[in-house]
Amino acid sequence: MKVLIVGGGGREHAIAVSMKKSKRVEQIYCVPGNAGIAQIAQCDPSIGVMEFDRIISYAREKKVDLVFVAPDDPLVGGLVDRLQAAGFRTFGPDQKAAVLEGSKVFSKDLMKKYHIPTAAYETFDDPCAALRYLETAPMPIVLKADGLALGKGVLICNTLEEARAGVKEIMEDKHFGSAGNRMVVEEFMTGREVSVLSFVDGRTIKPMTSAQDHKRALDGDQGLNTGGMGNFSPSPFYTKEVDAFCEKYIYQPTVEAMAAEGRPFKGVIFFGLMLTPEGPKVLEYNARFGDPEAQVVLCRMKNDIMDVVDACIDGTLDQVELEFEDNAAVCVVLASDGYPVSYQKGFEIRGLENFEGKEDYYCFHAGSKIDEQGRVVTNGGRVLGVTAKGATLKEARAKAYEAVEWVNYDNKFMRHDIGKAIDEI
Repeated sequence: MKVLIVGGGGREHAIAVSMKKSKRVEQIYCVPGNAGIAQIAQCDPSIGVMEFDRIISYAREKKVDLVFVAPDDPLVGGLVDRLQAAGFRTFGPDQKAAVLEGSKVFSKDLMKKYHIPTAAYETFDDPCAALRYLETAPMPIVLKADGLALGKGVLICNTLEEARAGVKEIMEDKHFGSAGNRMVVEEFMTGREVSVLSFVDGRTIKPMTSAQDHKRALDGDQGLNTGGMGNFSPSPFYTKEVDAFCEKYIYQPTVEAMAAEGRPFKGVIFFGLMLTPEGPKVLEYNARFGDPEAQVVLCRMKNDIMDVVDACIDGTLDQVELEFEDNAAVCVVLASDGYPVSYQKGFEIRGLENFEGKEDYYCFHAGSKIDEQGRVVTNGGRVLGVTAKGATLKEARAKAYEAVEWVNYDNKFMRHDIGKAIDEI
């Protein structure tokens, strides 16, 4: 098969690495790709993920057999619909289904209608009404921009003053653009956060192994929310009892709810869960692989990814048994100093060759490119996802932090406590 991946981050690099292992894949293309993906795929960095006409033309030119749409923006924007209309076999939810991530108001209303456990909430499209509500709301409280905001449109407010400032930031100053036209105000939940990715074929859902993200920029879960500073898999807090509860009350009900709404979902649903004292509740849905969740989950998957992709598209996922290695993986994100606010790009990345031939070690590229001199340089806030596998989480973490020293660039920045929660077990 010839496969085209749409996207250019660490998630897409992890997907490309999985496809490279498939005996069924002959050639991988990627738009726009990055310097790491370019080692195993033919990339065209000039094509952006929202340039639908150019993506379709490129897919025709390369005569690809399947297109894998990975990021949120093109999924919510309807790229899958356009590709399917052009005759391409495509992996990912169509526009009607991708609204599960594209609108937090939609997803919260869906959960309320179908009794899927989630935090209590109210929705607003008028900032004055939101401010009036907050006057009597218990603190802390959570404000969420309705639309896509690069994983950063969520504000946790500890005081009324912070909440007022949050309403101004989201709805009046439009810090997250049109994503802030509507807003969800949600009760603050406490507990362990867990991420569960799942394959879905419209009727059947097959959860993958669990993972746990670290969103804050600084050690000790301090600083601003980011797209993710690291991850580990599996989560020791995601027990068999938790899994059984989620399967019965969250996973299958979500798939059935989407089908009942005339929005059958095919692709990957990411369940962001909070393990509260009252039981697991949904924090958020994503309509695709998470980043860096994909990096720690896909490297542990035993299945040929193309077999699972085909089953999702064809509605035969009930015939697939997902299998994962009995081990652990930890990903430490190497970012650019100043991320997620402002940072410099274009620094040469040194030491990438140290990962060649190393079993259980991966260096997934998130924000990199090849410059005019042919050097691999930084090209984003999150630059690399250094990932290692081990027999245990502690071993995987030790190996990941060993490997982060193998690679360097001038404004390298990272958290030093990814997976620290496992010490509490």
